[in-house]
Amino acid sequence: MPSTLSTLELTGQLIVGGFSGTSLPGEMRDVLSAGRRGGVIVFKRNLPSLEAAHALNLEVIQATPAALPPFISVDQEGGRVGRLPAPFLKLPPMRALGTLADAELVRRIGVMLGQELSALGYNLDFAPVLDVDSNPANPIIGDRAFSSDPTQVSRLAGALAAGLESAGVMACGKHFPGHGDTLLDSHLALPFVDHSEARLRELELPPFGALARLGIASFMSAHVVYPALDPAQPATLSERIATRMLRSELGFAGVLFSDDLEMKALADRMPVEESAVRAIRAGCDALLICSDFALQERAHAALTAEAERSPEFRERCEQAVGRCLSARRRFPPRPAADASKIGGPSVKALEAELAERLS
Repeated sequence: MPSTLSTLELTGQLIVGGFSGTSLPGEMRDVLSAGRRGGVIVFKRNLPSLEAAHALNLEVIQATPAALPPFISVDQEGGRVGRLPAPFLKLPPMRALGTLADAELVRRIGVMLGQELSALGYNLDFAPVLDVDSNPANPIIGDRAFSSDPTQVSRLAGALAAGLESAGVMACGKHFPGHGDTLLDSHLALPFVDHSEARLRELELPPFGALARLGIASFMSAHVVYPALDPAQPATLSERIATRMLRSELGFAGVLFSDDLEMKALADRMPVEESAVRAIRAGCDALLICSDFALQERAHAALTAEAERSPEFRERCEQAVGRCLSARRRFPPRPAADASKIGGPSVKALEAELAERLS
């Protein structure tokens, strides 16, 4: 189908956008209806209640052509990264679950999390974190990671991803090829990981290889420079990392999301027109632009111009959109009739079990 889309539709499908407000803005409704967005990402600012979250997701679904089911995505990891309010399932940090080392418990958590997200209308959760907690000074990962042991990260993150996807919600392993040993937050600056390639292959990469082999639906790239792999550019913009390593070496067949192109690691160094084109050319399949509609439109215009200029780039766009549509058709959003049963007795029972085991 990607080859049958107009260039404006094709390049628009590469963008997953965020917005302000608790209902779908008219401008976002318009581009979704025209097939010029691949979906949406929502944050706490959009979600004052579970009823509001459910209603918003219904708006997104109703605005989108039936042939182009959207990504409806959220960062719901547990611990300090969670967007949905009570009584939605409240999870501890993944590090706490890592101390229990119970993969079956983590799989059950993934199933429950997926069921609750699916009932609200989400079909993509930007979790689990596959970063290895190898640097106590890391300002952004820390307790979001399961463990400092890559084998344990692989085992537990694989269980969470399997649970999510069995419940109809795409999992997304992040942040490829590993954000666990940075000293900077890529929201604010461009981090470097100055380890040898041998060390990266020993510590950072194994969880991504393990989840790729398990067939996880998606990964997210890191706005981090790994000089041993590519000294010239961060992973999001590196063909060596985002295509050759990820696809050819690790065998990943799913969707690669960029991290947010508004983050300062990239935005302080180049305009969104450049980062959008370079990320797609490098191997990303979908671009997160999480707040600014004008930036989304600028990225869309740049992608369109490049696809019209370069047959090779258009072919790359068709490949990317093909992967995205395949995932979205496999995991279409399927909201429940209402949000009244979210956070019910089974959620409370699981929360109580976790509290007891972690006490």
